[in-house]
Amino acid sequence: MVLLHVLFEHAVGYALLALKEVEEISLLLPQVEECVLNLGKFHNIVRLVAFCPFSSSQVALENANAVSEGVVHEDLRLLLETHLPAKKKKVLLGVGDPKIGAAIQEELGYNCQTGGVIAEILRGVRLHFHNLVKGLTDLSACKAQLGLGHSYSRAKVKFNVNRVDNMIIQSISLLDQLDKDINTFSMRVREWYGYHFPELVKIINDNATYCRLAQFIGNRRELNEEKLEKLEELTMDGAKAKAILDASRSSMGMDISAIDLINIESFSSRVVSLSEYRQSLHTYLRSKMSQVAPSLSALIGEAVGARLIAHAGSLTNLAKYPASTVQILGAEKALFRALKTRGNTPKYGLIFHSTFIGRAAAKNKGRISRYLANKCSIASRIDCFSEVPTSVFGEKLREQVEERLSFYETGEIPRKNLDVMKEAMVQAEEAAAEITRKLEKQEKKRLKKEKKRLAAMALASSENSSTPEECEETSEKPKKKKKQKPQEVPQENGMEDPSVSFSKPKKKKSFSKEELVSSDLEETAGNVSLPKRKKSFPKEEPVSDLEESGNKSVPKKKRKFSKEETLSSGPEEPAVAKNSGSKKKKKLRKLSQQD
Repeated sequence: MVLLHVLFEHAVGYALLALKEVEEISLLLPQVEECVLNLGKFHNIVRLVAFCPFSSSQVALENANAVSEGVVHEDLRLLLETHLPAKKKKVLLGVGDPKIGAAIQEELGYNCQTGGVIAEILRGVRLHFHNLVKGLTDLSACKAQLGLGHSYSRAKVKFNVNRVDNMIIQSISLLDQLDKDINTFSMRVREWYGYHFPELVKIINDNATYCRLAQFIGNRRELNEEKLEKLEELTMDGAKAKAILDASRSSMGMDISAIDLINIESFSSRVVSLSEYRQSLHTYLRSKMSQVAPSLSALIGEAVGARLIAHAGSLTNLAKYPASTVQILGAEKALFRALKTRGNTPKYGLIFHSTFIGRAAAKNKGRISRYLANKCSIASRIDCFSEVPTSVFGEKLREQVEERLSFYETGEIPRKNLDVMKEAMVQAEEAAAEITRKLEKQEKKRLKKEKKRLAAMALASSENSSTPEECEETSEKPKKKKKQKPQEVPQENGMEDPSVSFSKPKKKKSFSKEELVSSDLEETAGNVSLPKRKKSFPKEEPVSDLEESGNKSVPKKKRKFSKEETLSSGPEEPAVAKNSGSKKKKKLRKLSQQD
């Protein structure tokens, strides 16, 4: 008995279901339709074999794209190979899409079935899917469907910004409208200014030049030899400038007031600005055509190629048209009139504006239009489906049309299409490599600029973050100085700072007899000698200032210490003071005995 399985694709994953009682289901289709709506009866005929959830929304989008294109994804392949029986002849797989069914049958070898009872079973699975899978609620299933639908639509609508044919359609339509408007306004300026200077109409034929001259001349009576150089610049012809000057002196036109001249000049300036904008728009159209359809524009020109794209609706639609449709594109009225009256059908439509048909003889116009339509169809398909746009193919196709024209006129046999396309392929590969190289360089430059910008931003942010710390440091510095100032007071009172390193005596000083005698006399003198020694203490104040100002080198001088200075050296020299005192006493006794 053949085992019937059903594959169901959902936004959350793939589900593989097995059906019970296959023979009864295949015979009783109306009963199946009734069982679909009832969950209990549906569970009796369908059971879930395996469920493969998608790991992320990106994986779900990839699988949805693969199913829509009729490609077996790796996740689907793994599910079917794992959970379907090994004997493929005894397995019948039901799928909803015939394309994915054909792909599964071709790659995996399982027999697939669509339509009939499979469609009813899939309808029931879609209705009761959240009850078949454990842990899946109706709300989460709806959210997954909504998210996948948005991402799938966004991926389908996504396009290359640099290859948008909508801009070409709008620009060529605006260009045609501007041509009509500029022509109408120029005729109005000619008629209006012609009352004052009628001879200018016959001398100047170009509309834009006429409007510039009307704006420049104004009142013809003020035109003189000084303005002749400016007239030559505007007309680009010295003879015409001289003719305008002569005609202004003997003109038959009526006089005009100043207010009328102001209105004519303002209107002429509007027409001139419109004509200048028309030129800039034409330049923009040429640049867009070189990006979107370079081969088509190289073959028949930017304007005719843009009109073909606009009439077809898009470059893709034009690429889908056969050459016979491209030939009469734009002549639909004449075609249907000919079909209705059983007359001759038109030979050409929009491609008539190309230079090739105008250069051909009358008997060869139909032949060259057919050949040109064929080449236009090829060029549009190359532009639509090539990854790197290049004008090599368009130039080669143009050469072929030129050779065909010369063949009609002189009988010279043109080159074969195969040889021409081989040359074009070689040149196109070189051009594509060069274009990709330029794009890579541009991308590298862009990345370098981006890195520099990010580095500058990081540096600026670090500077902004370091400024408050610097402010705190500067605020702390004066506080430290204030704390150091009171330390100078005990130095004035005779106490030394223990932190000062040079105040510690490194060697014991020896005293001579004369010094001891002088010191004894000073002791006997008492208060008389004390003020002199007090005057010597302020001399140590600069030393403390040097200590505070930094680790500056202090000149070391050998000093002779008196008895009081040795005693006042404080706790730093206790042993030295005791030894020196005992020696002094002994020497004093000896001197007193000698006396």
